[in-house]
Amino acid sequence: MTMTTPSYIKSLVTPNGTKKPQGRKVWSIDLETVWLLFFTATNTMGDTNIPSDAIGCPMRLAYDKNTKEVKFSANGKPVIRVASQVSDAVKMVRDNFQANLLQYAGEVMTNHSDEYAKQLEMAEKLGKPIAEHDKAELSKALQMRAEMEAERAEAEAEATTMEVEATKELQPA
Repeated sequence: MTMTTPSYIKSLVTPNGTKKPQGRKVWSIDLETVWLLFFTATNTMGDTNIPSDAIGCPMRLAYDKNTKEVKFSANGKPVIRVASQVSDAVKMVRDNFQANLLQYAGEVMTNHSDEYAKQLEMAEKLGKPIAEHDKAELSKALQMRAEMEAERAEAEAEATTMEVEATKELQPA
């Protein structure tokens, strides 16, 4: 059976040249320039029914469940959250996206098992030296860090000892 890659999969792995937007992220995707446009389109087409107020004002003050007062973070700023209807819709898209990726991978594994196995073998073979290098570098870095920490602790202990001795010398006998 001949299988061709669906266009929606090809579009996911093809650069599109757009700059990354800068704004509130939901699932690492910009809320204002991606999600709101997408959900307005899906509402327009009848694919979703997200309330207009959630799209019109997706950023909301968070309130304490018990006291109903505005929530503040530890640094004193008000807590802002994404409207639950928008957040829930994003979660559904994410879950469906993951399911589609896994379905596609499963189809490729089934229909092109030999080629898939070769890709996997090559990836493991070429990735192994990188993982070994990183492991060795991390080990060296941790050793150096432990040595520096031990030297710092030793210096602090020596400084404390010197302070105690200096204090004893200043006290009358």
